[in-house]
Order: sequence, then structure tokens, then C-alpha cells
Amino acid sequence: MRLRRKLLEKSRLYLILDKDVFKRSVLDTARKLAKSGVDMIQLRDKSSFPEVLLEEAILLNQELKNTPTLFIVNDNPDIAKLSGSDGLHIGQKDIPIQEARRLLGRNKIIGVSCSNLKQALKAQKEGADYIGIGPIFKTKTKRDCQPIGLKGLSGLSQRIKIPVFAIGNINRINLKKIVASGINRIALCRAILSSKDSFRSASFFATKLKEIK
Repeated sequence: MRLRRKLLEKSRLYLILDKDVFKRSVLDTARKLAKSGVDMIQLRDKSSFPEVLLEEAILLNQELKNTPTLFIVNDNPDIAKLSGSDGLHIGQKDIPIQEARRLLGRNKIIGVSCSNLKQALKAQKEGADYIGIGPIFKTKTKRDCQPIGLKGLSGLSQRIKIPVFAIGNINRINLKKIVASGINRIALCRAILSSKDSFRSASFFATKLKEIK
């Protein structure tokens, strides 16, 4: 597990497998995109029954555990632990970081969604391994969240020392603006899953991010 944790430092492209966005097999999709250069895959399923979610998570963990792609479970610490996943991602209203750490242990990766610098600093202080900052731009996935815009990223890279993934309607056109703000990690959902060729889209973003020094 410690070796798996080390993969986080090199991770640049984070894919969110949101079951509300696509209807294809999560296993087939993860298997395909893990070969495209995606560094992390998060299972986000807010509609399935717990037993179905656990089965999905176990299958995904088995598929990804021998690859360089990390597997993260959204929201549910029990599923994250029982499935053997690499870690858990939580929001501002979910289980506290300290409690998640107690349940999962020190070797699991814990990420936190943040919408501003204050939340990011708090998550870092409380022991988060990475943060997802956003939404940067208006997005259909987070309709009720006010975008922080590129100004919200200003100075973040200087204050936050753990990995920071920008998220929220990032695409091929505005990727350069994200990078110009000092953030070289992104989390994507629709830009990959809703594209005509998801493998090709993921490969594009992975290649562009690897070119950043």
C-alpha cells in the first residue's frame, strides 16, 4: 500500500467515473482508460444500493491494483475499506478527515473537495493527502456550486503543498489557462466520458499534462 501511495505524487490526470454521467460498464471503462494515461480513477455512484456499489468497487480494485492507476471511492469509507481501494474522496459535508483516517488507516489516500483557499488550508492541516479544488468553471455535475474561476486558483499552488487537482468543466480549450495559474493536475468527468472517443480524449489530456515541467 505504501508503494501505491507514492503514485499520488506523480499523478496528473484524475478521472471521475460518475454513474449519473455515463451508462456503460464501469469495469470496461476503467480497464480501457487505465491504459490511456489516466493516473487516478474515482468511482462516484450516488444511486446504487450499497451491495451493488461494493461489488463495483471490488471489481474495479481487482482490475486496477496491479496497474499504475490509483482507485478511489467517493464518499463512502466503508466501501473504500471493504473493497481494498487505494483511498477515499470526501466533500465538505461528509465524514471528517480525522475520522476517515481512523477508519481507513494511515496508508490509505484521503482526498477532499474544496471550493476556496480557506477550505484547502484546513484540509491540508487536518491531514488530507490531496484536494480537488473547484468548480473552476460552471458545470452540469455541480449545478448548485458557484464557480470559483481562475482567480480562485491564484496563489493556491504557493500555499498548498499537497497535490491539488483543478476540477469543473475543464476542457481542451481552457486547459492552458488552468496550467498558467500554477496548477498542473486536473480532474475530469464529462470531457472524457461524454466524448466520442474516450480513450483518445484521455490520452490527449494525459500527454499535455506530462509535457508540463
